[in-house]
Amino acid sequence: MPPLPNPLPDAEAQCRQLAELIRPQLDRNPALVGIFSGGAWVAERLRELLGLDEEIGLIDVSFYRDDFAEKGLHPQCRPTVIPFEVEGRHIILVDDVLYTGRTTRAAINELFDYGRPGSVSLAVLADRGGRELPIGATYGAWEVELGEGQSLVLARDDDGQLAWRLENA
Repeated sequence: MPPLPNPLPDAEAQCRQLAELIRPQLDRNPALVGIFSGGAWVAERLRELLGLDEEIGLIDVSFYRDDFAEKGLHPQCRPTVIPFEVEGRHIILVDDVLYTGRTTRAAINELFDYGRPGSVSLAVLADRGGRELPIGATYGAWEVELGEGQSLVLARDDDGQLAWRLENA
């Protein structure tokens, strides 16, 4: 993977790039499901950019994480909302950063509680490697390598604009 650029890439431009990667799949009538919180923001943006009428689904994986007993409930737990029939649908699961794959696994487990999708694809703005599970993005805008103790965080300002920031542990 290429090293971390300075300054960080434009997250809004990456959303447009991701939308163009997904656009050829629109004939399959996919449903977007964003993982709270960054993935939900990206899914909302993709819905706008792709001109989709259907509301997006939102998943909070807090109860489905394999480290729930260790970490406990996140203080900002939100309800999962899937406003469409999952059974047989082509679902595009959306997240901001793909890292170990554990969040994606938890989201897929929760999604199957709502029905058996026809297919599940994964769209991410950033893939930082470091996989612990055999999970990969179908659509990705950026492959990035981070140093030890670094985290890539997607933020949304008061105007709804998305931007990256780098945090050090």
